[in-house]
Amino acid sequence: MKDNYSPFDIGQRFTVVPATNFTVEKNRIKLIMDRGAFGSGEHETTQSCLEILENLPALKKLKSLDLGSGTGILTIASQLLNPGPAWCVDIEQSAVISGQRNCRLNHVDQNITHICGTLDDIKENNFDLILANIYGDILLDVAEELVNKAETGALLLLSGILWEYNFDVRKKYQALGCQLIKNRLLSEYSTILMQKT
Repeated sequence: MKDNYSPFDIGQRFTVVPATNFTVEKNRIKLIMDRGAFGSGEHETTQSCLEILENLPALKKLKSLDLGSGTGILTIASQLLNPGPAWCVDIEQSAVISGQRNCRLNHVDQNITHICGTLDDIKENNFDLILANIYGDILLDVAEELVNKAETGALLLLSGILWEYNFDVRKKYQALGCQLIKNRLLSEYSTILMQKT
């Protein structure tokens, strides 16, 4: 991982900065990220998720799950906006270590449980927010289990979805009782925001 990159803005509120000492404009939220291969903000799906997260209504004590958490950037952003208990899960041990380090750098680690494994390893339920920036075929495979983890009224922010999977993912989650809130088509991928009804 490298710390020597230039800060860059995402959306209206976030600025991604390396672990060295950078200041950001007072109206922006600093995301301190070790650069890694698991999503530090450069990819269009990560940026799309952050742009949606910054516009969600403020919720008190948000309980969240981040499936395929990688560097932890989405959970960190969510914690900085709406602190609350969070679970990050990734199948790659190196990603879990990266996520733990980034959470410490952003001083949000006290609220977050990190797990190396799959959705089956998450015993918690009744999440208010589910983040899953993974692949469309995986989102189809875990759809029923993921929706079952969500509290009624919970938001599901799904991304990493190639255009060819977008329709199938939307239809699958709608069939499981989710309402489509937003469908963003990016250059290659897409991001879907749904709410469990």
